[in-house]
Amino acid sequence: MSKLEIRSPLPGTFYRASSPDTPPFKADGDAVVASDTIGLIEVMKTFQQIPAGLDGKNITFLVDNEEPVMAGQIIAEVDP
Repeated sequence: MSKLEIRSPLPGTFYRASSPDTPPFKADGDAVVASDTIGLIEVMKTFQQIPAGLDGKNITFLVDNEEPVMAGQIIAEVDP
């Protein structure tokens, strides 16, 4: 069974939590629904929420916290 991909809509820095002292929006292995926020992308001190955009289970992040990402880059994969 192939995995579903969640991609970055824009270039910037990816964050898995809203601040360093809060837990991540989602952890590896969690289930997601389309409306779930899985992280933030920062561009020029502006933060954009990244929704899962799909329903799935067992999310696996392919990008580390505070890692630069490009538009269209796969951030995470989920099982359908």
